Amino acid sequence: MQLFLKANGDLEVTRKNYLFTSESVSEGHPDKVCDRISDEIVDEFFREGPKAGIDPYAIRVAAETLATTNRVVIAGEVRGPHVPFDRIIEITRGAIRAIGYEQRGFHWNTANVEVLLHEQSVDIAQGVDAAGNKDEGAGDQGIMFGYAVRETPELMPAPIYYSHKILELLAQARHSGKEKGLGPDAKSQVTVRYADGKPVEATQIVLSHQHVDETLSPADIRSIAEPYIRSALPDGWITNTTVWHVNPTGKFYIGGPDGDAGLTGRKIIVDTYGGAAPHGGGAFSGKDPTKVDRSAAYAARYLAKNVVAAGLADRCTLQLSYAIGVAEPLSIYVDLHGTGHVCEEKVEELLPQLIRLSPRGIREHLQLNRPIYARTSSYGHFGRTPDADGGFSWEKTDLVDQLKSHFA
Repeated sequence: MQLFLKANGDLEVTRKNYLFTSESVSEGHPDKVCDRISDEIVDEFFREGPKAGIDPYAIRVAAETLATTNRVVIAGEVRGPHVPFDRIIEITRGAIRAIGYEQRGFHWNTANVEVLLHEQSVDIAQGVDAAGNKDEGAGDQGIMFGYAVRETPELMPAPIYYSHKILELLAQARHSGKEKGLGPDAKSQVTVRYADGKPVEATQIVLSHQHVDETLSPADIRSIAEPYIRSALPDGWITNTTVWHVNPTGKFYIGGPDGDAGLTGRKIIVDTYGGAAPHGGGAFSGKDPTKVDRSAAYAARYLAKNVVAAGLADRCTLQLSYAIGVAEPLSIYVDLHGTGHVCEEKVEELLPQLIRLSPRGIREHLQLNRPIYARTSSYGHFGRTPDADGGFSWEKTDLVDQLKSHFA
C-alpha cells in the first residue's frame, strides 16, 4: 500500500500490488447480437429522419431486443420518421448476417423476427422536449460515470482493453476467412498483475470460443487462438507461469442465441471499464442520446479522458447525476485518486464551462445525432479511435489545451 496526499489535503490509501480481472464478449455473444440489432435501429432513425425533414433533435428511440433459438423479438418506444416494420426486420437480418450466424438454430434468413415498437409515451415526451422557455430535459433520472487511467495509450484500464483486443483480432481473422473453424460467439478474460501500481503481466488467460467444426478440441482452439492472443498482449506479458484456460468446458459448438438467450443492455461492464470503475447501472445500446444513460456516460468519459490526457492526473473518475425532465446535472463529482496535480474542486468547477452538460449541450458538443451507434455495440464503447464521420467523438482529447492553460 502507498499513501497519497490528495489536492485537498486528505490522505488516500492505494494498493500498489494486486491482481485484477476483466472480461469481454464478442459481437456474436447473444447479448451483443441484441445490442447490435437495437443500435442498428437507432442508426436507421437517424438516417431516415433528415430524409423526412425531421429535426434530428426530435428523434426518440428506445429499442430492446430479445434473441433465442431462431427467434428475435424487438420492443420499445420510438418517435420520428416512419420506419416500416418490414424495414426493421430487414435491418435485423442484415445485422445477424454481418455477425456471421448461418447455423441451424440461429440463421439470419430463417429466424422469426417480431417487431413490437410503438410511439413514445406522451408523459415522457413532455418532460424531455424543449418547450417555451424550458430547455430539453434528461430522458431519465440516474447516475453516470466516466473513467480514464494512464495504463494504455487509449487511457483505458489494461484488463478490459486487452480482453477486447483479443476478441477483435480473432473476429477479424474469422471475417477475413483466415480462420474458418471459428464461430461468432466468444468470451475472453484476462487477469493482470499490477506491480507498484502498473500492469506488468497476464497471470491467467481465459478464452471460450465457438467453433463450426464439431470435432475441434480445446487444444485445437488454443492452437488457432494463441498467436492472436500473443499479438494482442504487450511483449513480455505472457510468461512461463501464465495459466491458460481455452474452452475449459470442452466442446463449444452450439453458440449464440441458440445456446443461450440474449437481451439488450446486459453487458454494461463489458461496455465500459471492465469493473475497474463504478457504473451507474444504465445500459447504452438501443437508446437515442436524449437518454443520459448513454450520452452523459459518453460525456463523463470524454471529460475524464481529457483530464488525464492533459496531465492533470494519472487517474480520474467522474460522476454526473440527472433527474428526468431537468436539463442541468444535479451534481458533478471528480476523484483523482491521489494522483492529481490540481484541486479536484477546481476541476469540478471548470468542466461545465468547457461543455454544457445538459442533454442538448452534450448532443451538440459531441455531435451525437448521427447514425454512429451500431459500431459501438461490440468491443467496448470506450478506448476506441474517433471516426471521421463523428463516431466515438467522446474519445477526442480536444479539451487538453484549455485544461492545461487554465491550470498553468
